Amino acid sequence: MTLPLEGVRVLAVEQYGAGPFGTQFLADQGAEVIKIENPNDGGDFARRIGPFFFTPDDSEFFHAYNRNKKSLTLDLSHEEGFQVFQDLVQTSDAVASNLRGDVPEKLGLTYESLGKINEKIVCAHLSAYGRKGPRASWPGFDYLMQAEAGYFSLTGEPDAPPTRFGLSVVDQMTGLALAYAVLAGITGARASGQGRDLDVSLFDVALCNLGYPAVWYLNEGHQTERLERSAHPALTPCELYRTADGWIYLMCNKEKFWPALCEALEREDWSRDDRFKDFKGRLEHRKTIREMLDGVLQKKNTSEWLEIFAGKVPAAPVHDLQAALENPFVRDEGRIQSIPLEDYGNYRTLDSPVKSGEPTPTNPAPKLGQDTEQLLRELGYPQKRIDALRDSRVCLLYTSDAADE
Repeated sequence: MTLPLEGVRVLAVEQYGAGPFGTQFLADQGAEVIKIENPNDGGDFARRIGPFFFTPDDSEFFHAYNRNKKSLTLDLSHEEGFQVFQDLVQTSDAVASNLRGDVPEKLGLTYESLGKINEKIVCAHLSAYGRKGPRASWPGFDYLMQAEAGYFSLTGEPDAPPTRFGLSVVDQMTGLALAYAVLAGITGARASGQGRDLDVSLFDVALCNLGYPAVWYLNEGHQTERLERSAHPALTPCELYRTADGWIYLMCNKEKFWPALCEALEREDWSRDDRFKDFKGRLEHRKTIREMLDGVLQKKNTSEWLEIFAGKVPAAPVHDLQAALENPFVRDEGRIQSIPLEDYGNYRTLDSPVKSGEPTPTNPAPKLGQDTEQLLRELGYPQKRIDALRDSRVCLLYTSDAADE
């Protein structure tokens, strides 16, 4: 068997988190992702983001988003650099970028420009607010989107200040949307013979993720608010409950799970109580059910309840980051990769969540310009031209000499 995206070539004009997160999904499934990095500003600035580094030139942040890719240094603002890029476009399936909305057109990364070179090329753009409209030139980042799209108002306890998610969820979901756009575009291009532009933005993905609370507001005028104990706005029991040594989260989000929970707690009488016979009744008596469950659940530790509930009642422990990553279900089930890195040894990272039947490749994130010379040779460039591109700093070749320049 081969990986499902072997034979697909994607040119990634990307930096930081959102775009690289998305194209890493493509690289993990066998696509040749060529990361285009400016040789005159140190490449992707994520290479310099701390506080942790495997070696002085290997940011752990950068490695989290760039495994299994190649690095080509290329100054796209230089005429010769853009000519090299156009040559690569002829042999590629897609160009994926995450740039400020007004930049792709300035750099010539749109289908209007590149479709003249390769009619099937797909140009997938990730920006903060889109490439059109009054905010096209605005910079933007994850937490700003969470704030404006209402996430802060939905997160945390009711009396606490507005609170963001603990992770860059908008960045990473928009990266996934970019990967989806690339694959949708390539599928269409292979069927029709014609590529196109596809756009995703941090703001649009953040807004789209409002999901059913948005439908409730748009049609009923209902404004979902923060609830105690991270409760679900419509379903009960579905929140945090106290145990003898901490907390457990229960999600009885189908009718069958309420009687299953009552049986597991040896309180079958609760399932026969007319007050709690359906979702509506349980929601009306949320506080009563909370008090009932707290009273029983505090008689045992979280781990004991998880053994009792296993496979019967949807339940989870409330972990910190250490406990989440040391969880035997993570540690012992192949969800952590070991990747060899030159001058360091093996480092650990999370495996791809997409399982293809083949192991995820274990190539570390590339050194800046690591694949430049090889890719130029594949284009048929003679050594004289490669040297000229290096001397004019259109490209930076990854050699010991270049490192000293």
